[in-house]
Amino acid sequence: MRSLLFVPGDSEKKLAKAESARADAFILDLEDAVAPSSKAKAREIVAEYLKSLKARKARFYVRVNALSTGLTDADLDAVVPGRPDGIMLPKSGGGADAIALGAKLAAREAINGLPDGAIRTIPIATETTASIFQMGSYRGASARMEALTWGGEDLSAEVAAETNRLEDGNYTMPYQLARSLTLFAAVASNVTPIDTVFTNFRDEAGLRKEALAARRDGFLGKMVIHPDQIGPVNEIFTPSKESIARAQAIIKAFETGAGVANLNGEMLDMLHVKYAERVLARAKAAGLV
Repeated sequence: MRSLLFVPGDSEKKLAKAESARADAFILDLEDAVAPSSKAKAREIVAEYLKSLKARKARFYVRVNALSTGLTDADLDAVVPGRPDGIMLPKSGGGADAIALGAKLAAREAINGLPDGAIRTIPIATETTASIFQMGSYRGASARMEALTWGGEDLSAEVAAETNRLEDGNYTMPYQLARSLTLFAAVASNVTPIDTVFTNFRDEAGLRKEALAARRDGFLGKMVIHPDQIGPVNEIFTPSKESIARAQAIIKAFETGAGVANLNGEMLDMLHVKYAERVLARAKAAGLV
């Protein structure tokens, strides 16, 4: 998943347009995008929308309300019958919350005749200060986890920060730490690391700068809040012809079974093979190989 577009769950108009956008995944939002007074109506709208989908060309996730709100069960009761591809869990406190969500899903899958584990999960790992100290607990917590992502807006609000970005647009140190911990926790858990949103949807140059930095560091996709952000994000997180060719050459260099190899004068080891495999997996998902 290169691009994951948030769509407000209470907007029938925006939901109707969602499939025409070229995001790899859509996050039907029952949380921050929906006012408290509209939560029940949003559940109904999202539930009906999921049931109306025919041949799905993308993945559909639902961002439910946080476990601490007491609204999660009602959200799941409404949307699981529509067979979403996954659930995004906001303000996740760590592996224990991933386990708790998995248990809730298992019961509802059984009730609705779905295979156990059919619905995947993506926790948002850094939206509370307490969650920062639990990042390592995601490893091995839930086989449902498909990806891990992070958020800086709720986190900065909790600490009452004046801002979470510097004048040049880069994150300040506390939020760079949260981002880095998410990347490491995702890789340690063998799931996809997804970068957070870039909130200024009119600043394409800023979006490209941040997405390129995320790709450089090891993130494999980025959440977006506007359809105009999908194209640049998909482009940046799609492997280039040059990177695909290099990955294929790395794999070929290790066909003899050696632990090290020489490629055009560069000494390679098995870590390079792992990198090449990730590049080719992304290329395959994009239909390039």
